[in-house]
Amino acid sequence: MRIVLLDSFTADQGDTSWPALRALGDLTAYPRTEPALVRQRCAGAEAVLTNKVVLSAELLATLPGLRYIGITSTGTNVIALEAARARGIAVTNVPAYSTESVAEIVFAMILHFAFHVGEHAGAVKAGRWAAGPDFCFFLAPLRELSGQTLVVLGLGAIGQAVARIATAFGMKIIAATVPGSTSRGRTPLAEALPLADVVTLHCPLGPATRGMVGREFLAALKPDAILINTSRGPVVDETALLDTLRAGRLAGVGLDVMDREPPPPGHPLLDPGAPWAGRLLVTPHLAWGTVEARRRLAAEVAHNLAAFLAGERRNRVD
Repeated sequence: MRIVLLDSFTADQGDTSWPALRALGDLTAYPRTEPALVRQRCAGAEAVLTNKVVLSAELLATLPGLRYIGITSTGTNVIALEAARARGIAVTNVPAYSTESVAEIVFAMILHFAFHVGEHAGAVKAGRWAAGPDFCFFLAPLRELSGQTLVVLGLGAIGQAVARIATAFGMKIIAATVPGSTSRGRTPLAEALPLADVVTLHCPLGPATRGMVGREFLAALKPDAILINTSRGPVVDETALLDTLRAGRLAGVGLDVMDREPPPPGHPLLDPGAPWAGRLLVTPHLAWGTVEARRRLAAEVAHNLAAFLAGERRNRVD
């Protein structure tokens, strides 16, 4: 079997040769693939693996020998699923491989805003403690997590892991209603948001959640609330968020995802000189990518393909 991996680098960081996949066929792994090269590189492949490279209906129509598509992530939006089904192409994804990774970075961000450890350590290295008159100093009020209220939007695997960790910190958990969701037993947003000390987003991107965190949502939060987004960038209306920060509201915002990735140069949310820059933490969509999570991902990608070759349905989304 000829196997083509179109964008290996984010998953392996150049540190693995994908031995489990190579054992299943003739593997060609490209670190990255520009749109203009996708058709050429997929030609003749029976199995194509992709993370963010889009496989459109038009492309699939030009690949008569393609039998299998493996998504090296959880989201399926890069694949024309209806076209794949119509052509009898199997499609798999990898669910839940990064659950602990994402949940832990949520708390890295929350703790960043609660205790300002990095800022204090930097001030000490700059000599402020040595030059001070007291045995301690504080750059900002420190906030215990115990007793605070965490509002979780999206109680899937990651949301549940976040709630579990929050419980260990002694936080109160509110599972809020996600627009468009049919899950029962959730607290309506209008009731949940004003109670939140921290809001963390773990909902899928869809028509009902695109721009969900807009002016009305943000205005409902306490002025000193913390907002964390490790789900999908377009869930947050970035213009509304900027206006909220400019108005001096929100004690902290942690974003691991943005509307465009990578963001364009000069994006106002990335301005280090903005007066609210100290209340905004932006990381480059890395919450999923611990060493352990990437190892799980690579193993699951190979297991999915092996199951397909054995005639089994495993993590199929077609």
